[in-house]
Amino acid sequence: MGIQLFSPKFEVEECLEEIRECLEKGWTGLGFKTVEFEEKWKHYTGLPFAYYINSATIGLYMAVDILKEKYGWKDGDEIISTPLTFVSTNHAILKSDMKAVFADIDDTMCLDPKSVREKITEKTRAVIFVGIGGSTGHYNEIVKICKENNLALILDAAHMGGTRLNGEIPGKEADVVVYSFQAVKNLPTGDSGMICFKDGNCDEIARKKAWLGINKDTYTRTTNSGNYKWKYNVEYVGDKAHGNSIMASVGIVQLKYLDRDNAFRRQIASWYRERFSKYPEQIKMVNIPAECESSTHLFQILVEDRDELILKLNAAEIYPGVHYAINTDYPMYSYAKNTCPYAEYVSDHVISLPMHMRLTYEDVQYICDEVIKAVVRK
Repeated sequence: MGIQLFSPKFEVEECLEEIRECLEKGWTGLGFKTVEFEEKWKHYTGLPFAYYINSATIGLYMAVDILKEKYGWKDGDEIISTPLTFVSTNHAILKSDMKAVFADIDDTMCLDPKSVREKITEKTRAVIFVGIGGSTGHYNEIVKICKENNLALILDAAHMGGTRLNGEIPGKEADVVVYSFQAVKNLPTGDSGMICFKDGNCDEIARKKAWLGINKDTYTRTTNSGNYKWKYNVEYVGDKAHGNSIMASVGIVQLKYLDRDNAFRRQIASWYRERFSKYPEQIKMVNIPAECESSTHLFQILVEDRDELILKLNAAEIYPGVHYAINTDYPMYSYAKNTCPYAEYVSDHVISLPMHMRLTYEDVQYICDEVIKAVVRK
């Protein structure tokens, strides 16, 4: 099979034991395991609220939708975001009939605070900060900008499971944080996520909107007593977005090992950095600020001819990835083409090298050998 970009590793026997409990109880949907996972996630992160959902993508959609309702934002109002992200980040803005305004990135691959300041207008209502690869970039500066300009802050933490900034899980400063537990993330399930609002009222609305707008979910109706436990009201035109107990069971187990696994990921990154630091002109590495203990979901480098390197690595049975093609290449965001020059450059030159728990020291050395052989001219 060669060396893959991602290869999630599960604590199989423990996961099966958790899932067995769901099957034996006959309760695999929203319920006791999703509630348990939410409580454990709040304890782990220190965030006040956590609601388990079926993907980070729906979490981002709900985040913008609920904040728009809370603050009375209008159609066509603007949210500043990065063009270098998975499209769900920016689709969340369009889904709520708002406009994505793109700020450029810096050498951390995250939003450049200077560019964010330049993109603020009288119609700006929020900033979405994406911690790409697990980095915090210049997050604290973005927090400061939002406070100074009375802007909401949405933290897209899809890659940030376990990331710490100055020893703390970031996000308490944000209006909402959205995590991903998709199949290849640092805390893998099948596909799920967590939406963590700062405001308890928003958390309550999320729980209703994620259950078709119904004000009483099936688990609540089952655990309540009385003749009218079956009766509910429909307060919103919502979605079917909640998580289920099977996926939560996997998440509960994997959370126990998240910090251990992230420590090994940082070890892998240090092996890459040690080799590539000798070739700063040919291999440019992403800047991870000293105060950031990254989850290291990705290890990214910039090279002159990225596509040629991918072909050569594939020939050596190494299968890297690209995170990401710039979103302004897509028709719905083409209005902002050429407005973020560094993001344009990165999109053409970035490559993500294999990063997962199954890699060995020898694997990493082999990958480094092949990268160096391909890009360093003798």
